[in-house]
Amino acid sequence: MEVESIKAAGGVVVKESNSSDPFVLLIYRRGVWDMPKGKLDEGETIKECSVREVSEEVGTPVSPNIIFDLQETYHEYERHGIHYGKTTYWFAMKFPDDAEISFRPETEEGIQEVSWERLSDAKTLVGYENLIEVLNTFELKYREFREDKGNSDS
Repeated sequence: MEVESIKAAGGVVVKESNSSDPFVLLIYRRGVWDMPKGKLDEGETIKECSVREVSEEVGTPVSPNIIFDLQETYHEYERHGIHYGKTTYWFAMKFPDDAEISFRPETEEGIQEVSWERLSDAKTLVGYENLIEVLNTFELKYREFREDKGNSDS
């Protein structure tokens, strides 16, 4: 069976908290908690795609900033008789500290809700196994990022 390749990008958007368990942004779509992501447009870089898709899916004009690269995930699915292989490139992101953020879920994409959830809770909420892997990678890299940031502030 022929597989049509799709490239996509998305983000683990973080909001820092006073605890060691930061908040991450989740979307609720088609009965499943997910993370914002979407398909690469022609002429767009993977990083540009990730920022655009996060902004579009959560419905905010404020673009998040990429703070570090995460990983790629791959899964296959079938829709309308076509077999797809989707590679998604993930990035850790953060909205600017001074930005006033409000969300308006992209209902045309089936997104019903946008929610900040503690990272530990997000791992149990997301509906896809590969997203748990992305969140685990994020957690490890985020700890290192915070330690490096703390050491450079002193």
